[in-house]
Amino acid sequence: MPTAKNFMTKGTGNVFRDLGFSGEKAAELVLKSSLLQAIQETIRERRWKQAEAASHLGIDQAKVSKLLAGQMAGFSAERLVNWLAKLGCDVEVRVRPAARGRRQGRVIARVS
Repeated sequence: MPTAKNFMTKGTGNVFRDLGFSGEKAAELVLKSSLLQAIQETIRERRWKQAEAASHLGIDQAKVSKLLAGQMAGFSAERLVNWLAKLGCDVEVRVRPAARGRRQGRVIARVS
């Protein structure tokens, strides 16, 4: 019986780009997913119920439910940044020239 060959493809370092999104959309999704992760972690660390988180964020519980479920659609990066500020988090954006040899910059987002 023939066996399937296992193979791996090296990723680009951006999972959204690897999934076929355009460079622009992939960069946006990297940023939004990192901001969303920070919101989720903050709410979970504080052990807030969804209604309590909604009260702190000034939104309804249904939106908090979507955030905690990882749904980014309908939430802009700007909105996510504002909610992090309401949660008492500092959000830092740093811009610098791309490394030598790269014609185009990239978006990297880290949650610490």
